[in-house]
Amino acid sequence: MPELPEVQALVDFLAERTRDRAVTGVELGSISVLKTFNPPPEALVGLLVDGVARHGKFIDLDCSGTHLVFHLARAGWLRWSEQIPETRLRPGKSPIALRVRLDDGSGFDLTEAGTKKRLAAYLVTDPAQVPGVASLGPDPLADGFTREAFAEILGARKAQIKGVLRDQSVIAGIGNAYSDEILHVAKLSPFAIAAKLTDDEVNRLYAALRETLSSAVVAASGKPAAELKDAKRAGMRVHGRTGEPCPECGDTVREVSFADSSLQYCATCQTGGKPLADRRTSKFLK
Repeated sequence: MPELPEVQALVDFLAERTRDRAVTGVELGSISVLKTFNPPPEALVGLLVDGVARHGKFIDLDCSGTHLVFHLARAGWLRWSEQIPETRLRPGKSPIALRVRLDDGSGFDLTEAGTKKRLAAYLVTDPAQVPGVASLGPDPLADGFTREAFAEILGARKAQIKGVLRDQSVIAGIGNAYSDEILHVAKLSPFAIAAKLTDDEVNRLYAALRETLSSAVVAASGKPAAELKDAKRAGMRVHGRTGEPCPECGDTVREVSFADSSLQYCATCQTGGKPLADRRTSKFLK
């Protein structure tokens, strides 16, 4: 799933290529991908793209005040083409969920792999009309996201810190991968309780969060959409690296598996050398 750094890179990529271009077509390869009915897709035709913005993990294409907002979910992606094929999409006959054509022949497709179709697109006059956008917490790279604001958020939540970091209504833009990375840099267990963190742990976590995300944004900046997935994987310290040596201490990176996801961590760096049991409700192994 693309997270804040990759979504920001996609926003920058689209902004550069769509500036002052007019939309000439919006086609649906999947009827279910569009979650709104008014305005209809045809409303975008003829409108100029005024800008592209990010709201958490949502991408917002502003076309003269009508917004195409989309969320790529776990298996979605954006595929850019300098010359979009002339053949129109047929609903149900293509792996492409949505296509946007521009007046110079270029455009982009939203695609989604797998059988669980969660990619979602919305046509609205205000991004806040999208439920997922309206419920977003603060952006962790915003100037107003201070250490004090972060501490207040954590102090109000008696939940595991891994889940708090991933909760989009608490903090916008962080997912499974970067929460693993942030916790590794901060040397904190993913099962630590947010409200029980000490001042020193909050300081470490805040610094790790800002530095990890900022560095990832810089690393992703300027890369074509097609290269972002590989660049993300290459930059991971522990996420997706089960069985490999920790880059900090050399211990083996371990994994905790859940029903539909997993997390990776270093026991030496994060849990005092004690492995975490491989089930959701566990504490440390005895």
